[in-house]
Amino acid sequence: MTSNTSAGHEPIGMKNNPSRRAFIKAGILFGGSIAGARLARAAEDTEEEVSPAEDLMREHGVLKRVLLIYGEAIRRIDAKQDLPPDTVADSAKIIRSFIEDYHEKLEENFLFPRFEKANQLVDLVKVLRDQHGAGRRVTDITLGLATNQALKNAEDRRRLSDSMRQFIRMYSPHEAREDTVLFPAFHKIVSGHEYDSLGEDFEKKEHELFGEDGFESMVNKVGGIEKRLGIYDLAQFTPKIQA
Repeated sequence: MTSNTSAGHEPIGMKNNPSRRAFIKAGILFGGSIAGARLARAAEDTEEEVSPAEDLMREHGVLKRVLLIYGEAIRRIDAKQDLPPDTVADSAKIIRSFIEDYHEKLEENFLFPRFEKANQLVDLVKVLRDQHGAGRRVTDITLGLATNQALKNAEDRRRLSDSMRQFIRMYSPHEAREDTVLFPAFHKIVSGHEYDSLGEDFEKKEHELFGEDGFESMVNKVGGIEKRLGIYDLAQFTPKIQA
């Protein structure tokens, strides 16, 4: 008996029905494209999905790097070394726009009221809110004194240095307490759906204020200031310990 198939040949029914063959090929291609699109969407969703706590914590990373810049500026003032005033002014502007007018507003509008409503960590929330207000007043002073004229005056240099010291002294424990106490507790006082929804709201607000690459652009700005001050290279901070 002769088989309907042979090596390198299509089944007879398929060979005699080109429309059927084209239909099957199209189905394979279509199915593959759907699967590919689903995988691409899944990868995209996974890449872009950032929880509210992660979002706030990575913004704290920007704040930490500005505090390091302030520390270098203080060191230069104390050592009577050259300090380009725009490095301090640009850093304070990042604090004002990205931390105070955006990051802290998220905390004040979305986190603090929910803790107060749940009667959880209310004493901590009060201190954090008060410190936000104090930080803004300190930033006003820093912005006003980050000028060439002020740096030529001994008293103004002292006041500028003091304002940055006060900011570092308050915000180092402030952000540490939020990262280790407030943010972990937030997940417990809201539903999973509300938590995820807030993450989307935070991302939308960031894009609205700073563009699609808002966080990345702030990181790049901070890196640029670090380079101007010669503190960008991370390896320089490694202690040289004799073996």
